[in-house]
Amino acid sequence: MKAQLMPHRHHTRAANLPDNLSALWFLLPIIIVFGVLTLIPLIQTFFYSLTDYDGYSPNLNFIGLQNYVTIFQDPSLLQALGFTLLYAVSTTLIITMLAIPLAITLNSAMWGRGFARSLFFFLGVPSQAIIGLVWKFIFSPLDTGVLNKFLAGIGLPSVQWLAQDNTAKMCVIIVAVWMQVGWHATLYLAYLQIIPADLYEQSMVDGANGMERFMHITLPQLVPGIAVSMFLLMTGGLKIYDLPYTLTSGGPGTSTNTITQAIILRGIAQSKYGLGSALATLFTIACILVIVLQMKATNSLEKRFA
Repeated sequence: MKAQLMPHRHHTRAANLPDNLSALWFLLPIIIVFGVLTLIPLIQTFFYSLTDYDGYSPNLNFIGLQNYVTIFQDPSLLQALGFTLLYAVSTTLIITMLAIPLAITLNSAMWGRGFARSLFFFLGVPSQAIIGLVWKFIFSPLDTGVLNKFLAGIGLPSVQWLAQDNTAKMCVIIVAVWMQVGWHATLYLAYLQIIPADLYEQSMVDGANGMERFMHITLPQLVPGIAVSMFLLMTGGLKIYDLPYTLTSGGPGTSTNTITQAIILRGIAQSKYGLGSALATLFTIACILVIVLQMKATNSLEKRFA
């Protein structure tokens, strides 16, 4: 029996060989681009992280893990990593919790629904750098700031929004949520519009209330959209640079410094390419770990509502 099956297997593999070669030829340009633009720079970055390379001189010395030791002994670099993770996780959770009910509201029959959809979507269209500059004027700690003018108008004292650690972090996260919640609500809206109306009609006949319809129909159908949205939010949050930089310039002090800003500052501005490369290597590892954990959580969510 085995002798009869073996030739058949070899014949099947031989028959599929042209298809496999065709698929390989289609994938070859992608593999080359990935290798040239991603894999080779990653290997070079790791190599430079083990040296004292300054980015200019051709002379460099191998110093082992000294750059990594320096990172873990530098409070400002650890603070940049901590704020980056705080920003990525908090914006992902807050935007997800706000975007889903907003999408459900925009999907309901109401007056001006088209205008409301366009308004919320276009909040995220302008550049993050431009939005950061606009909100910097709104949050200005001076009395000329828009928000402080409003507080003065109702008899309240002005607040140093961007001059204190906690309020500066809060302001960065608030602006990020304000800017992105409409775009992600539009993403969820696309998933809502493909849910068959028959499911809701049948549930209403069975006497299900609004919460039961949401938990048993809407939420399970939105799980793929939640996975896509949270992946985009998490990856975008981990590499954030322009919004905190234009809004707070990383201040006060280094409280709103991001890891991307720290890499640019140490590696380019201070000519410490080896240290910047070590930061980039650790940041890449952190991103991989966070994304793997997120994918596992998403798979568990999909199994829960499958």
